[in-house]
Amino acid sequence: MSNFTSRPVLRWAVPAAAAVAVVGAGVAAKTLAVAAEPDLPPRTAAQLLVDLQTARLDGLSGTVVERADLGLPAIPLLTGDQSAKLSSLVAGKHTLRVWYSGPDKARVSLLGTQGQSDIIHNGNDTWIWDSQAKEAQHFTGSPQDGDKPGARPTPTDLPTSPQEAADLALKAIDSTTQVTTGNSARIAGRNAYELVLRPRDTASLVGEVRLAIDAQEKLPLRVQVLPRGTANPAFEVAFTQVSFTRPDNAEFAFNPPADTKVTEGNDAVKAAQGQEQEQQHAGATGEKPKTAVVGTGWTSVLVLRSSGAGAGANADEAKKAQDAIGQLPAGNGGRTFNSKLVSVLFTDDGRVLIGSVTPEKLTQVAADPAAQLK
Repeated sequence: MSNFTSRPVLRWAVPAAAAVAVVGAGVAAKTLAVAAEPDLPPRTAAQLLVDLQTARLDGLSGTVVERADLGLPAIPLLTGDQSAKLSSLVAGKHTLRVWYSGPDKARVSLLGTQGQSDIIHNGNDTWIWDSQAKEAQHFTGSPQDGDKPGARPTPTDLPTSPQEAADLALKAIDSTTQVTTGNSARIAGRNAYELVLRPRDTASLVGEVRLAIDAQEKLPLRVQVLPRGTANPAFEVAFTQVSFTRPDNAEFAFNPPADTKVTEGNDAVKAAQGQEQEQQHAGATGEKPKTAVVGTGWTSVLVLRSSGAGAGANADEAKKAQDAIGQLPAGNGGRTFNSKLVSVLFTDDGRVLIGSVTPEKLTQVAADPAAQLK
């Protein structure tokens, strides 16, 4: 058994480093329906925090509904509810099945109208399978190997379970966070307490994060993110059915169908790394992209500088991206894209600043010496 906060559930599927993804939704989504508020013994915010930090998870299976709308441009890959592509989680409503049986056995299945996509981790093997495309990638190595850059690609930076989302939210708790309790709730047929996190800094676009915590198992059943000044969640991930019984080992066995194209992911990653090194040695791409994180907690801002457009298909994609950026409003030393929970600033000197902060905050950070990337 392992503590919840020391081991992010399904970490191999969704990296906690992309904390902005938890608050990266743009337009309010309809709240998942729950039953009437149950009558539970009172618990303080401090007690609920201890519950989350000491909860233990041996096994779990269930159905999760995720809703998100990042306010992104109309890109075919990112539009349309119920897509089975893992990258489609950034927009719309999606249904997933999850199974967990300890750090060495976990599975996420994204269900769509045209097929499904799965990530299956079993011991030393990890599979990423797309039933519609009839393709599968196979990786070998322990879950910890995924922490190494380039060791294992991740299909999405949005959480696929309430545990993942709560893990990211808890990382933001510090002196800049007000922690209170909310109303109790009935979720997936289970009673739950509610813990509410509110950023104190008004530069944050996040109004509050609500975590519904199972009254018995002390694990998150639902996480909602509300933009500042609104009463409806813009991002939500919640169980609609859950069991805390350890799943059968058969759920983690994967044998690619006969018509599936299988790629050894480790070889592909090594080949890509080798190609990149050759290009850099030849001067084709120049210096590696530079990045920095300015600030901490709710108002931290990611700053990056791209090294160039690359060649071939990459150059074509880069041109499309530049054309899209050129359509954004100009001013304050660059072009900006803003939604209710995400702001992006493309500076005239080639930097990109991304944060769940106000546009004014991004402009301020852009002038900070720590954000110059020199």
